[in-house]
Amino acid sequence: MDEPTALDAQVARWRDYVSRHRAIAPADVDEMADHLRERIDDLRAAGLDDEEAFLVAVKRMGSLDAVSREFAREHSERLWKQLVLVPAPGADDRRAPAWRELGVVLALGVGAGTAVKVGATTLADDTFATNVAFLVLPFLLGYFAWKRRAPLALVGALVAVLAVTCAVVNLYPFADGGSTMVLAALHAPVLVWTAVGVAYTGGRWRSGDRRMDFVRFTGELVIYVALLALGGGVLLGLTAGLLAVVGVDLEPALEGWILPYCVPGAVLVAAWLVEAKQEVVENIAPVLTRVFTPLTTVMLVVSFVVLLTAGGLTTVDRELLILLDAVLVLVLALLLYSISARDPLARPGFFDALQLAMVAAALAVDALALTAMLTRIAEFGASPNKVAALGLNLVLLVHLVRTGWLLLGFCRRRAGFGALERWQTTYLPVYALWAAVVVVGFGPLFGFA
Repeated sequence: MDEPTALDAQVARWRDYVSRHRAIAPADVDEMADHLRERIDDLRAAGLDDEEAFLVAVKRMGSLDAVSREFAREHSERLWKQLVLVPAPGADDRRAPAWRELGVVLALGVGAGTAVKVGATTLADDTFATNVAFLVLPFLLGYFAWKRRAPLALVGALVAVLAVTCAVVNLYPFADGGSTMVLAALHAPVLVWTAVGVAYTGGRWRSGDRRMDFVRFTGELVIYVALLALGGGVLLGLTAGLLAVVGVDLEPALEGWILPYCVPGAVLVAAWLVEAKQEVVENIAPVLTRVFTPLTTVMLVVSFVVLLTAGGLTTVDRELLILLDAVLVLVLALLLYSISARDPLARPGFFDALQLAMVAAALAVDALALTAMLTRIAEFGASPNKVAALGLNLVLLVHLVRTGWLLLGFCRRRAGFGALERWQTTYLPVYALWAAVVVVGFGPLFGFA
């Protein structure tokens, strides 16, 4: 018997998708599959390869059948991204030449480095740490606004959001070292990153596909920044060692000039690399998610056991609850990245079941953490830190519950992958809204303490 080809696998996934719709009889599915194969054969005879022929055939089937149209709507954009990694000449007349885009990126990187250098020189240490996001990320926003040709009205609105957020963080009469000041400084970067995301979408922020692209970009950016940091660290270490042999100390230049310019510049260069070389990272992403998902699941189970054996919930250490929040945020980031990197046409398998186990473990930990927080608030009263942690856990709880339900339906082949993916992008603005509440509202609510 001949081995199944990649085209056979694609058609099988399409059949599986159509078969899940109970209104369609198995005989009708067989007839539709025959029509699909006939169209594929015609397109292959016209010179298209298997994957291109499959995509075009499904799109054309979409004009005849509502289910195929839905399949094409959910999966064609990702397929086109896999098939067409390099745009054809003249496909987008607005696309800037590579050398010009690199020049813009380097100029913005120098600008970000200069802003960081001036900030480090003129601001106190705590004020500088609070404002790092405002010194670097606007340049990344500018890069995407330029690259996407964002409307001036949109750019003006995003600049206004950054200005208002910066003004709140710096002009509110926070008590020195107070909880509300720390919370505002921690949540302000979420609002800045949201503005960067809107610029990344070129104003199409209502599009779920564009939001998921930004999720994918965020994960890939972290990978590239880490790789650049590792490579740069090795290079600087070797350079410092060589200079030390001849009695030259690199440390003053490192602290005064190299790090202030190289670190912000690395963020801009990494963003440019992600944009230019997405297909390379797409090969890395599935590997990373498959390595860290089981490890994170084990971490959650251990955390659950620690909470259960910690005695009374009021005695649970506050630092432990903060660490648990960090673990849950990590779970969310890993979940989003793995969903963005997954082949939407693939059938549910072992790794999807493992993700479901991770979500279930995260829900168990979140439920215990919420119980501990509510118990501490009832016992000792509310404080900015407690209310912020409680709010974040409630936001995470809603996200994880719905995700777990959709993932369970997908694993049981009762629902498609598209619903799970859409839920992630639909819920993302809730995190920006909660960050805005903490930054703008917690100071007045708690007397800026």
